[in-house]
Amino acid sequence: MARLANLKRTVLGAGMIAAATGLAVWSTPALSSGDGDSYAHLPSSIQLTGVVRDFKWRTQEGGHPDFEVVPAGGYGHYMNNIAENLDSDNKPVFVGGGRKVSAQWRDSGNRNIHPSAYNASLGDVAGSYTGGADSGGIASADSFRQWFRDVAGVNMSRALTLTLNRDENSNVYSFDDRYDPAYSSKGGFFPINNELFGNSPGQAKNFGFTFELATEFIYKPGTGQKFMFRGDDDVWVFINGRRVIDIGGVHSAVSQTVFLDRLNHLNANKTNSLRFFFAERHTTLSNFRIETTINLKTAELPNTSSLYD
Repeated sequence: MARLANLKRTVLGAGMIAAATGLAVWSTPALSSGDGDSYAHLPSSIQLTGVVRDFKWRTQEGGHPDFEVVPAGGYGHYMNNIAENLDSDNKPVFVGGGRKVSAQWRDSGNRNIHPSAYNASLGDVAGSYTGGADSGGIASADSFRQWFRDVAGVNMSRALTLTLNRDENSNVYSFDDRYDPAYSSKGGFFPINNELFGNSPGQAKNFGFTFELATEFIYKPGTGQKFMFRGDDDVWVFINGRRVIDIGGVHSAVSQTVFLDRLNHLNANKTNSLRFFFAERHTTLSNFRIETTINLKTAELPNTSSLYD
């Protein structure tokens, strides 16, 4: 009984520290199940189903102007080209006026964070921008609007399911193209090689596509829930319709982490939404890693063109 009480105090203490500091821990204490895995009561994996959309390069007939393009300021990470809030269709909106990131905003654990989460009192380090306004290789609001909507003749789509596996003796779930059996032999995140419009010109892989996920979760304050993405190219994550990760632009792998206890627009112990938007727009690499301590569940699946074929 004394050991159980101590474990309970440890759990409560970790939650109180997280709530007081705003810092999230990577895993939270749990009572042992007796099989050596303290988190064996959690699901071994999470499956999330979203929509992948294929686009032709801008150099192809009927190609899209935003694919296989070099931003005016060169390849790199651009922020603030996408509005803070989703539109009435729960889609991101291009507003322009963004700038290229020259140094990342980081927390005390040296993890990249969105500037809106920056808090110097928690030991965060401020980042910086360089150059003037730059769209990050997006031609216009109209061209961007097509990224995450089915548009006849412009893109083709189908459903795509990712499996996030729980790390051993941990509450961390992850998907990584380097280790996932469906992708590890492909040399990156290439879900539609030889499918839809086919591979990119002169390539053995399909480099021009977007992917969106609509998920939901229960926010549990003080338990260290977090979501991290690392990859290329563009990624935006919105929680309850508000932007919390912004990795826009055409670039090599970049990461950002959002700690839920730092956000002030969540519904405690109730259902909240998370929407994830990704684009692969340039030949060379396609890196994709999600890491989270949130028990995500697939929400509504947007329409895909394959449903009507």
